[in-house]
Amino acid sequence: MKHVGLMIVALTVGVSLSGGPAGAVQDAPRKLVAPVRGEANIELTAPDTKVVGNNVVTTIRVRNVAKGPIAGFRVTENWFDRDRNAVPGDVYRHPRPIAPNEVVTVTLTTPRRAGMGDNRYDFSHANGSIKTAVVKTLPAPAKPTT
Repeated sequence: MKHVGLMIVALTVGVSLSGGPAGAVQDAPRKLVAPVRGEANIELTAPDTKVVGNNVVTTIRVRNVAKGPIAGFRVTENWFDRDRNAVPGDVYRHPRPIAPNEVVTVTLTTPRRAGMGDNRYDFSHANGSIKTAVVKTLPAPAKPTT
């Protein structure tokens, strides 16, 4: 009777270590899609800028409305003081290509300085420029899958 119990335990451990029962269907490999080259189109919400402690935090939601993924998506925030002198800002770079119709949240954090006035955003990607269109709202980003 002990041998049957040990065989069942050994079989269970063997199946769990092998990744499942023999014949289990694995996910299909991801298909590579060429990214957008040249001008890409995005929609974005109006920037939400708040002072949090000693930082100025800006949050923007962005949706890719181009026909292909946007690789190397980057947002540069430039600040200016009241005399129009440049004040250092922040840079955001998305870690992976943004799929068509995917929504992402961009968060820019800049140390607060006396005299900060206006700011400006520059959008770009690895293969060209970006054309923006401001919309009232965008849905919350989906949880990323790894």
